[in-house]
Amino acid sequence: MFLPDLKVPIHHFSRKSIDFSQRIAVMAVINRTPDSFYDAGSTFGLDQAVSAAMAAVEAGADWVDIGGVPFSPGPELPWQEEAARIVPVIEAVRRRSDVIISADTFQPQVAQAAIDAGADVINDTTGLAYPQLAEVVARNNVHIVLTHSLAKPRTIYPRPHYDDVVAEVRSYLNQRVRLAKSFGIDESKIIIDPGHDLNKNTRHTLDITANFQDIASLGYPALAAVSNKDFIGETLDLPKAERVVGSMVAATMCAMGGARIIRMHNVAESVQTVRLIEAAQGWRQPVKQIHNMGDVNPPAHPERETSSQS
Repeated sequence: MFLPDLKVPIHHFSRKSIDFSQRIAVMAVINRTPDSFYDAGSTFGLDQAVSAAMAAVEAGADWVDIGGVPFSPGPELPWQEEAARIVPVIEAVRRRSDVIISADTFQPQVAQAAIDAGADVINDTTGLAYPQLAEVVARNNVHIVLTHSLAKPRTIYPRPHYDDVVAEVRSYLNQRVRLAKSFGIDESKIIIDPGHDLNKNTRHTLDITANFQDIASLGYPALAAVSNKDFIGETLDLPKAERVVGSMVAATMCAMGGARIIRMHNVAESVQTVRLIEAAQGWRQPVKQIHNMGDVNPPAHPERETSSQS
């Protein structure tokens, strides 16, 4: 397992801290959009979005990522409407939980509204397409996720080409980190994401998954957003509803390559995945340790043990 040399291992959010040298956080996806990639609008309603977020927390998610606009191409949504979608969800979840909350947005005005509502992180899938977003993050001293993508927000980028996708994504993220720091964002507030499937074909994304250590070695907690994505469907020839196993395998590959956050739809399965990895690394203890421990644990049925020896 690749263990990245993190510039700042312990990250402090508004209500909790995570030591990324010994933890892999599970980020649950909550889309308050009528046309989301995975759930097709099932959490577009306010009550449904809040219920989904709290169910994710109950299932063990460390983090909920709340978005009001999909990454996929489409017309730009006025920032007021985007904010109206996510702010009530953020407020409701913050009232009920200390979970880390991120707002999935690239709009500076939406980011400010989300922070005012209680968000700890701005998850920018455009890699600071709007540099003013960096000003908002720096001014409020919150975290930012810097993601690799090439297209302008919500536009098509046909047939992306890379000579060396891993090296080019790594270089891009390094440049974005420098840009963020130039705006006054502290190293302790930066997270990076190579952007699985974002302006990349399946071969590109598989290469990033297999070589995730090259991304994690930049020294910032690296996020892997692999859940149910097209690279899994195209590799295994499976529809979205049947990609859970592939998603867990991809998440495990990235975690073994140094990912410290996995962004997932299937929370319970994802929590089991990371807890097993953490236990194998010695970062957490098993819930029980009974198997082949007869010297310290009496047999469950001592009378059977006696009769079998007579």
